[in-house]
Amino acid sequence: MRRIAVLLAVPLMVFLGVRPAEAHPMPHSVVVLDVHQTSVTASLELPAGDLATAGGGAPDQPEALRAYLAEHFRPTTTNGVAWTVTVGDLGSTAAEQTATGPYQEVTAEIELTPPAGGDVRHFTLGYDVIVHKVVTHTTLVSVRQDWAAGQITEGDEAEQIGTIAIDNRTMTVPQFTVDLGAGSSWRGFLAMLRLGGLHILEGTDHLLFLLILLLPAPLLADRRRWNGLATPRQAVRRIGWITLAFTAGHSAALVLGALTRVTIPARPVEVFIAVSILIGAAHAVRPLFPGREALVAGLFGLGHGMAFSFTLADLHLSTGRLALSLLGFNLGIELVQLLLVALALPALLALARLPIQPWLRTAGAALTAVAAVGWALDRLGVPNPVAAAADAVGGNYSWMLVALVLLAVAGAVHLMGRKPATT
Repeated sequence: MRRIAVLLAVPLMVFLGVRPAEAHPMPHSVVVLDVHQTSVTASLELPAGDLATAGGGAPDQPEALRAYLAEHFRPTTTNGVAWTVTVGDLGSTAAEQTATGPYQEVTAEIELTPPAGGDVRHFTLGYDVIVHKVVTHTTLVSVRQDWAAGQITEGDEAEQIGTIAIDNRTMTVPQFTVDLGAGSSWRGFLAMLRLGGLHILEGTDHLLFLLILLLPAPLLADRRRWNGLATPRQAVRRIGWITLAFTAGHSAALVLGALTRVTIPARPVEVFIAVSILIGAAHAVRPLFPGREALVAGLFGLGHGMAFSFTLADLHLSTGRLALSLLGFNLGIELVQLLLVALALPALLALARLPIQPWLRTAGAALTAVAAVGWALDRLGVPNPVAAAADAVGGNYSWMLVALVLLAVAGAVHLMGRKPATT
């Protein structure tokens, strides 16, 4: 009996010394950090049921919810000086977890600002939302954007840096220290350089527009038909001017859109890009603007550049970082673009000299037009398999690069092995 009493007394003594807590299976919470130059933005995703259990209220009780979040989110410097916490937008959405099924999720945006001299890269998070009351709950902490560390992600991608949960031995929530290491402008610049290059490789629509304009560049127009052949020097000059004009157009729009922070709806811009590709495809079949391809490339490049500027606007960078990001992002776009044009050049020149050139050109233009129509419909709110397939090509850009290299080699061999055609 004595042993039984001791066994019963031990857990009783433990639980009498702690707060009442709930224990049951549940979805976890998510805290996603975006690290800026002078502040940190925290995006919270909280299971509504567990939030209510912990006394946090609900989205239809915004004042109570804001007060609860402010009370249980108390970041400090590493030596204990409190940060300023500003609870922003609140929301609610449906979510689902594999183990527990669908549930309601509360979302919140919170701005964390350090005191003068505080370091946004090293601080104590001071977070115990839900976990202070629900002992089986876990919070995943991730970093999504950290420009100075070269971490630039798009969408919901984030790198997990740790978890917050109650310590079952002490029944307390340990302090969570955020240590992001050293950051630098150079790492941010290189990250933007890489991001710019990836945007061209993965942006199938931008690349396709440029290539479809270059397709008839080695040809001459006569009576609204492509029935002549430019000299290699003329063809290279035209390709160079078209590439330069497209570069100038989207560079100007990129700088203007990013620096002025003008808000333009994304859908009209994306539809404009699809229409520009369709016009380029029609021009490849029958010359619509012969000799003025560079001008058209520059004008349509403005729309393509505006689409690029949306990426920079989403990063919410300070003026200094934005200037460096513009330089790196634009340079990445141009370097990869020049590489792709250089790889395509021999194939373009060789294709113009093949007897089946009209058929290949028409087939390429037709496929491009189909993709453009699919994109236009998708961006007007009509999802379709054509747009999905065209977008998937950008996700396999390594195969596209291999294909361009093989075409470049084949084109160069063909040009060296045959005399230029005269018609």
